[in-house]
Amino acid sequence: MTRELAHLSDEALVLLAARSEQTALGELYDRYGRPAYGLALRVLRDESLAEDAVQEAFLALWRTASRFVPERGKASTWILTLVHRRAVDLVRREERRRADALDDAHVPADSVGGADDEAWLRLQRERVQAALRQLPDQQREALELAYYGGFTQSELAERLGQPLGTIKTRMFTGLARLRVLLGDPGMETAWTSTS
Repeated sequence: MTRELAHLSDEALVLLAARSEQTALGELYDRYGRPAYGLALRVLRDESLAEDAVQEAFLALWRTASRFVPERGKASTWILTLVHRRAVDLVRREERRRADALDDAHVPADSVGGADDEAWLRLQRERVQAALRQLPDQQREALELAYYGGFTQSELAERLGQPLGTIKTRMFTGLARLRVLLGDPGMETAWTSTS
């Protein structure tokens, strides 16, 4: 099957998608569906969730194509950023789902020490999540992808299209701010060993 829009640039395809041209969206999917899935799978580590992230990202592309500004960056970067954000959103949703499942789990009466430990861990998790929400978006995104998504700083730099130094600065600054918010002076050295 020939692709009638294969000759157009990514940016031109996004502009056509903004005009509700379904074939343009299809062409963008043909070009970026596979790398988008690879990115989502890397973040989520679950095939079904990765498929969901890609589907949601391309739906967001369809809805928001008119907001794309070619002068601010390449269409490919914008598309993969949409995928990345959807994947991170799904990571957060799954974390909340797991936390809720722990909250709802029945704790046997004979495991009083275990219940205390679980309550303490749940409290710590809630404190960290609340502190993360107070960080600027770029710092929070870098930290969550590194520690929840398993990305190294080098992988983050490549995926986000940022210099490695920028990623390191975001993480270091974010960790320093978390240390202040959580009152834990040794935390940044424990978390910065992922280069």
